[in-house]
Amino acid sequence: MELKWLEDFLSLADSGSFSRSAEQRHVSQPAFSRRIRALEAWLGVALVDRSTFPTRLTEAGEAFKGPAVDLLNRLHAARALVRGHQAIASDALVVAVPHTLAFAFFPGWLARLKTTFGEVPTRLVAGNVHDVVMMLAEGGCDLLLCYHHPAHPVWLDPARFEGLRLAVEHVRPYLPRRLAGLARWQLPGSAAAPIPFLRYGPNTYLRRMVDTILDRAPRPAHLALQYETDMAESLKAMLLAGHGLAFLPASAVAREVERGEVVAAGSSEWSLDMEVRLYRDRANTRPELLRLWQHLAAQGQQDTGGAR
Repeated sequence: MELKWLEDFLSLADSGSFSRSAEQRHVSQPAFSRRIRALEAWLGVALVDRSTFPTRLTEAGEAFKGPAVDLLNRLHAARALVRGHQAIASDALVVAVPHTLAFAFFPGWLARLKTTFGEVPTRLVAGNVHDVVMMLAEGGCDLLLCYHHPAHPVWLDPARFEGLRLAVEHVRPYLPRRLAGLARWQLPGSAAAPIPFLRYGPNTYLRRMVDTILDRAPRPAHLALQYETDMAESLKAMLLAGHGLAFLPASAVAREVERGEVVAAGSSEWSLDMEVRLYRDRANTRPELLRLWQHLAAQGQQDTGGAR
Protein backbone atom coordinates (compact mmCIF):
# COMPACT_ATOMS: atom_id res chain seq x y z
CA MET A 1 0.00 0.00 0.00
CA GLU A 2 1.30 3.47 -0.89
CA LEU A 3 0.70 6.63 1.11
CA LYS A 4 -0.39 8.51 -2.00
CA TRP A 5 -3.31 6.08 -2.44
CA LEU A 6 -4.78 7.30 0.85
CA GLU A 7 -4.28 10.92 -0.18
CA ASP A 8 -5.94 10.16 -3.52
CA PHE A 9 -8.91 8.55 -1.80
CA LEU A 10 -9.40 11.48 0.59
CA SER A 11 -9.19 13.93 -2.30
CA LEU A 12 -11.88 11.96 -4.13
CA ALA A 13 -14.04 11.77 -1.00
CA ASP A 14 -13.77 15.55 -0.66
CA SER A 15 -14.31 16.51 -4.32
CA GLY A 16 -16.73 13.80 -5.46
CA SER A 17 -15.10 13.93 -8.90
CA PHE A 18 -12.42 11.71 -10.44
CA SER A 19 -11.45 14.42 -12.96
CA ARG A 20 -11.25 17.20 -10.35
CA SER A 21 -9.25 15.07 -7.94
CA ALA A 22 -6.89 13.92 -10.69
CA GLU A 23 -6.25 17.58 -11.49
CA GLN A 24 -5.69 18.42 -7.82
CA ARG A 25 -3.27 15.51 -7.50
CA HIS A 26 -1.46 16.46 -10.75
CA VAL A 27 -1.93 13.10 -12.47
CA SER A 28 -3.98 12.01 -15.46
CA GLN A 29 -7.48 10.72 -14.77
CA PRO A 30 -6.65 7.15 -15.92
CA ALA A 31 -3.63 7.08 -13.58
CA PHE A 32 -5.72 8.43 -10.71
CA SER A 33 -8.42 5.81 -11.32
CA ARG A 34 -5.80 3.05 -11.32
CA ARG A 35 -4.50 4.23 -7.94
CA ILE A 36 -8.00 4.20 -6.43
CA ARG A 37 -8.51 0.66 -7.77
CA ALA A 38 -5.13 -0.34 -6.34
CA LEU A 39 -6.22 0.86 -2.89
CA GLU A 40 -9.50 -1.05 -3.24
CA ALA A 41 -7.59 -4.18 -4.26
CA TRP A 42 -5.31 -3.83 -1.22
CA LEU A 43 -8.29 -3.40 1.11
CA GLY A 44 -10.33 -6.09 -0.63
CA VAL A 45 -13.47 -3.91 -0.84
CA ALA A 46 -14.98 -1.37 -3.22
CA LEU A 47 -14.67 2.18 -1.88
CA VAL A 48 -16.46 3.94 -4.75
CA ASP A 49 -19.96 3.21 -6.06
CA ARG A 50 -19.41 3.16 -9.83
CA SER A 51 -23.06 2.43 -10.64
CA THR A 52 -24.18 6.01 -9.99
CA PHE A 53 -23.32 9.53 -11.04
CA PRO A 54 -22.13 11.84 -9.54
CA THR A 55 -19.43 9.87 -7.77
CA ARG A 56 -20.19 8.72 -4.24
CA LEU A 57 -18.55 6.40 -1.75
CA THR A 58 -19.84 2.97 -0.83
CA GLU A 59 -20.69 2.20 2.79
CA ALA A 60 -17.21 0.71 3.11
CA GLY A 61 -15.74 3.88 1.62
CA GLU A 62 -17.59 6.08 4.11
CA ALA A 63 -16.45 3.83 6.94
CA PHE A 64 -12.84 3.95 5.74
CA LYS A 65 -12.70 7.76 5.39
CA GLY A 66 -12.23 8.52 9.09
CA PRO A 67 -9.54 5.90 9.71
CA ALA A 68 -7.72 7.05 6.54
CA VAL A 69 -7.56 10.64 7.83
CA ASP A 70 -6.38 9.40 11.24
CA LEU A 71 -3.75 7.14 9.67
CA LEU A 72 -2.34 9.92 7.50
CA ASN A 73 -2.21 12.32 10.44
CA ARG A 74 -0.45 9.75 12.62
CA LEU A 75 2.10 8.92 9.92
CA HIS A 76 2.92 12.57 9.29
CA ALA A 77 3.13 13.31 13.01
CA ALA A 78 5.47 10.34 13.47
CA ARG A 79 7.67 11.55 10.65
CA ALA A 80 7.79 15.05 12.10
CA LEU A 81 8.72 13.56 15.49
CA VAL A 82 11.64 11.49 14.22
CA ARG A 83 12.83 14.35 12.02
CA GLY A 84 12.94 16.47 15.15
CA HIS A 85 15.39 13.99 16.68
CA GLN A 86 17.56 13.86 13.58
CA ALA A 87 20.95 15.50 13.83
CA ILE A 88 20.83 18.63 11.69
CA ALA A 89 24.10 19.98 10.35
CA SER A 90 22.71 23.49 10.05
CA ASP A 91 19.56 25.49 10.70
CA ALA A 92 18.86 25.82 6.97
CA LEU A 93 15.20 25.70 6.02
CA VAL A 94 14.41 23.36 3.13
CA VAL A 95 12.24 25.14 0.55
CA ALA A 96 10.58 23.20 -2.28
CA VAL A 97 9.96 25.37 -5.34
CA PRO A 98 8.76 24.80 -8.93
CA HIS A 99 11.52 25.47 -11.47
CA THR A 100 10.09 28.77 -12.75
CA LEU A 101 9.78 30.29 -9.28
CA ALA A 102 13.26 29.05 -8.39
CA PHE A 103 14.77 31.09 -11.23
CA ALA A 104 12.43 34.06 -11.40
CA PHE A 105 10.78 34.88 -8.08
CA PHE A 106 12.69 33.23 -5.24
CA PRO A 107 16.04 35.08 -5.41
CA GLY A 108 14.45 38.54 -5.34
CA TRP A 109 11.94 37.60 -2.65
CA LEU A 110 14.67 36.17 -0.43
CA ALA A 111 16.79 39.31 -0.88
CA ARG A 112 13.87 41.50 0.19
CA LEU A 113 13.13 39.22 3.14
CA LYS A 114 16.70 39.55 4.42
CA THR A 115 16.34 43.33 4.67
CA THR A 116 13.45 42.99 7.15
CA PHE A 117 14.15 39.64 8.83
CA GLY A 118 17.89 39.06 8.56
CA GLU A 119 19.78 36.09 7.20
CA VAL A 120 17.65 33.07 6.25
CA PRO A 121 19.81 29.99 5.63
CA THR A 122 17.95 27.94 3.03
CA ARG A 123 18.37 24.83 0.94
CA LEU A 124 16.38 25.07 -2.27
CA VAL A 125 14.91 21.98 -3.93
CA ALA A 126 13.44 22.65 -7.40
CA GLY A 127 11.11 20.35 -9.30
CA ASN A 128 7.78 20.19 -11.07
CA VAL A 129 4.63 21.25 -9.21
CA HIS A 130 3.54 17.69 -8.41
CA ASP A 131 6.90 16.72 -6.92
CA VAL A 132 7.33 19.82 -4.76
CA VAL A 133 3.77 19.58 -3.41
CA MET A 134 4.41 15.94 -2.57
CA MET A 135 7.62 16.95 -0.79
CA LEU A 136 5.61 19.09 1.61
CA ALA A 137 2.86 16.48 1.99
CA GLU A 138 5.44 13.79 2.79
CA GLY A 139 7.46 15.92 5.20
CA GLY A 140 10.45 16.35 2.91
CA CYS A 141 10.68 20.14 3.20
CA ASP A 142 9.88 22.95 5.62
CA LEU A 143 8.25 25.31 3.14
CA LEU A 144 6.54 25.05 -0.23
CA LEU A 145 6.54 28.01 -2.61
CA CYS A 146 4.12 27.64 -5.52
CA TYR A 147 1.66 29.34 -7.82
CA HIS A 148 -2.09 29.41 -7.25
CA HIS A 149 -4.99 30.27 -9.52
CA PRO A 150 -8.69 29.56 -8.86
CA ALA A 151 -8.99 27.75 -12.21
CA HIS A 152 -6.20 25.34 -11.23
CA PRO A 153 -5.73 25.30 -7.44
CA VAL A 154 -3.06 23.21 -5.75
CA TRP A 155 -4.96 21.06 -3.26
CA LEU A 156 -3.62 21.01 0.28
CA ASP A 157 -5.76 20.15 3.30
CA PRO A 158 -6.33 23.46 5.16
CA ALA A 159 -6.69 21.56 8.43
CA ARG A 160 -3.09 20.43 8.10
CA PHE A 161 -1.39 23.12 6.01
CA GLU A 162 -1.18 26.86 6.54
CA GLY A 163 -0.63 29.26 3.66
CA LEU A 164 0.37 32.87 3.02
CA ARG A 165 -0.02 34.89 -0.15
CA LEU A 166 3.33 36.52 -0.94
CA ALA A 167 2.70 38.22 -4.28
CA VAL A 168 0.65 38.38 -7.45
CA GLU A 169 2.39 37.31 -10.65
CA HIS A 170 1.26 38.64 -14.03
CA VAL A 171 1.40 36.19 -16.97
CA ARG A 172 1.27 37.58 -20.51
CA PRO A 173 2.81 37.07 -23.96
CA TYR A 174 6.19 38.56 -24.84
CA LEU A 175 8.20 39.15 -28.01
CA PRO A 176 11.75 40.31 -28.75
CA ARG A 177 11.64 44.07 -29.34
CA ARG A 178 12.92 43.66 -32.91
CA LEU A 179 9.81 41.61 -33.80
CA ALA A 180 7.17 43.51 -31.85
CA GLY A 181 6.45 46.07 -34.59
CA LEU A 182 5.94 43.56 -37.37
CA ALA A 183 2.32 42.95 -38.39
CA ARG A 184 2.63 39.14 -38.55
CA TRP A 185 3.57 39.00 -34.86
CA GLN A 186 0.47 40.82 -33.60
CA LEU A 187 -2.09 38.84 -31.63
CA PRO A 188 -4.40 37.17 -32.46
CA GLY A 189 -2.58 36.41 -35.72
CA SER A 190 -4.44 34.99 -38.68
CA ALA A 191 -5.22 31.61 -40.18
CA ALA A 192 -3.16 32.54 -43.23
CA ALA A 193 -0.15 33.69 -41.15
CA PRO A 194 -0.19 32.13 -37.65
CA ILE A 195 2.27 33.50 -35.10
CA PRO A 196 5.24 31.21 -34.29
CA PHE A 197 4.52 29.93 -30.78
CA LEU A 198 6.76 28.69 -27.95
CA ARG A 199 4.76 26.51 -25.55
CA TYR A 200 5.12 24.83 -22.16
CA GLY A 201 4.96 21.04 -21.93
CA PRO A 202 1.60 19.38 -21.17
CA ASN A 203 2.41 18.51 -17.54
CA THR A 204 3.38 22.00 -16.38
CA TYR A 205 1.36 24.44 -14.30
CA LEU A 206 2.16 27.34 -16.63
CA ARG A 207 0.79 25.35 -19.58
CA ARG A 208 -2.53 25.30 -17.73
CA MET A 209 -2.32 29.04 -17.16
CA VAL A 210 -1.63 29.73 -20.85
CA ASP A 211 -4.46 27.41 -21.91
CA THR A 212 -6.75 29.32 -19.55
CA ILE A 213 -5.74 32.63 -21.14
CA LEU A 214 -6.31 31.30 -24.66
CA ASP A 215 -9.64 29.70 -23.72
CA ARG A 216 -10.93 32.91 -22.13
CA ALA A 217 -9.75 35.28 -24.85
CA PRO A 218 -12.65 36.84 -26.79
CA ARG A 219 -10.90 36.06 -30.10
CA PRO A 220 -9.24 32.79 -31.13
CA ALA A 221 -5.46 32.99 -31.38
CA HIS A 222 -3.80 31.69 -34.52
CA LEU A 223 -0.54 30.15 -33.32
CA ALA A 224 1.91 27.78 -35.02
CA LEU A 225 3.80 25.64 -32.52
CA GLN A 226 7.57 25.88 -32.98
CA TYR A 227 8.97 24.62 -29.70
CA GLU A 228 7.80 22.96 -26.49
CA THR A 229 9.57 22.59 -23.14
CA ASP A 230 8.79 22.21 -19.44
CA MET A 231 11.33 24.89 -18.51
CA ALA A 232 10.42 28.59 -18.56
CA GLU A 233 14.12 29.51 -18.75
CA SER A 234 14.47 27.48 -21.94
CA LEU A 235 11.33 29.10 -23.32
CA LYS A 236 12.81 32.53 -22.57
CA ALA A 237 16.07 31.64 -24.30
CA MET A 238 14.18 30.63 -27.45
CA LEU A 239 12.14 33.84 -27.23
CA LEU A 240 15.30 35.96 -27.01
CA ALA A 241 16.71 34.13 -30.02
CA GLY A 242 13.66 35.20 -32.03
CA HIS A 243 12.03 31.82 -32.49
CA GLY A 244 8.54 32.91 -31.48
CA LEU A 245 6.09 34.39 -29.02
CA ALA A 246 6.00 33.03 -25.45
CA PHE A 247 3.78 33.53 -22.42
CA LEU A 248 5.89 34.15 -19.32
CA PRO A 249 5.49 35.36 -15.72
CA ALA A 250 6.58 39.00 -15.47
CA SER A 251 9.33 38.17 -12.96
CA ALA A 252 10.90 35.75 -15.46
CA VAL A 253 11.62 38.54 -17.97
CA ALA A 254 11.88 41.58 -15.68
CA ARG A 255 15.57 42.19 -16.49
CA GLU A 256 15.06 41.73 -20.22
CA VAL A 257 12.09 44.13 -20.23
CA GLU A 258 14.09 46.70 -18.25
CA ARG A 259 16.97 46.44 -20.74
CA GLY A 260 14.56 46.83 -23.66
CA GLU A 261 15.28 43.40 -25.14
CA VAL A 262 11.75 42.10 -24.67
CA VAL A 263 8.32 43.78 -24.81
CA ALA A 264 4.84 42.67 -23.84
CA ALA A 265 2.60 41.63 -26.72
CA GLY A 266 -1.14 42.06 -26.99
CA SER A 267 -3.67 43.71 -24.70
CA SER A 268 -4.92 42.66 -21.26
CA GLU A 269 -7.28 40.08 -22.80
CA TRP A 270 -4.20 37.89 -23.36
CA SER A 271 -3.08 37.90 -19.70
CA LEU A 272 -4.02 36.75 -16.22
CA ASP A 273 -2.87 37.16 -12.62
CA MET A 274 -1.94 34.25 -10.38
CA GLU A 275 -0.83 34.25 -6.75
CA VAL A 276 2.53 33.19 -5.36
CA ARG A 277 1.86 31.32 -2.13
CA LEU A 278 4.00 29.93 0.68
CA TYR A 279 2.87 26.89 2.69
CA ARG A 280 3.98 25.04 5.79
CA ASP A 281 2.81 21.95 7.65
CA ARG A 282 1.23 23.01 10.95
CA ALA A 283 2.88 19.99 12.62
CA ASN A 284 6.36 21.31 11.77
CA THR A 285 7.37 23.32 14.84
CA ARG A 286 11.02 24.04 14.08
CA PRO A 287 11.74 27.27 16.02
CA GLU A 288 13.44 28.98 13.07
CA LEU A 289 10.50 28.14 10.82
CA LEU A 290 7.92 29.46 13.29
CA ARG A 291 9.93 32.64 13.81
CA LEU A 292 10.05 33.26 10.05
CA TRP A 293 6.37 32.46 9.61
CA GLN A 294 5.34 34.86 12.39
CA HIS A 295 7.46 37.57 10.77
CA LEU A 296 5.83 37.06 7.37
CA ALA A 297 2.35 37.07 8.90
CA ALA A 298 3.16 40.28 10.78
CA GLN A 299 4.34 41.88 7.53
CA GLY A 300 0.78 41.71 6.29
CA GLN A 301 0.97 38.65 4.07
CA GLN A 302 -2.52 37.26 3.46
CA ASP A 303 -3.37 34.01 5.22
CA THR A 304 -4.89 31.67 2.63
CA GLY A 305 -5.86 29.01 5.16
CA GLY A 306 -4.48 26.23 2.94
CA ALA A 307 -5.30 25.62 -0.72
CA ARG A 308 -8.64 24.39 -1.95
